[in-house]
Amino acid sequence: LVLHDLVAEAAVVGYPHDIKGQGIYCYVTLNAGIDGSDELYAELRGHVRKEIGPIATPDHIQFTDGLPKTRSGKIMRRILRKIAENEYGSLGDTSTLADPSLVDRLIDGRQNR
Repeated sequence: LVLHDLVAEAAVVGYPHDIKGQGIYCYVTLNAGIDGSDELYAELRGHVRKEIGPIATPDHIQFTDGLPKTRSGKIMRRILRKIAENEYGSLGDTSTLADPSLVDRLIDGRQNR
């Protein structure tokens, strides 16, 4: 995903999927001035299919203004995974996040309700 010209940053996590066992959930931060749209969603899915293959096509792509990072800049995939699994009530320790308010925005914008 980060090879796409409009993507600034991305994180990919797995989540339980009823049919496949494990689904692919992507969090994507776009470059400044770019807004997420259905067309861009489809374009990014096609980009992954072309670059990696159909097996890696994301089930969900959530456009977000940022990713949950520690103060040292490490992406907290544990939190992203819990949100993708709809287990956001058990996120664990979030005291090391640089921007704790981002978690609420990610929960509100989740794609697999």
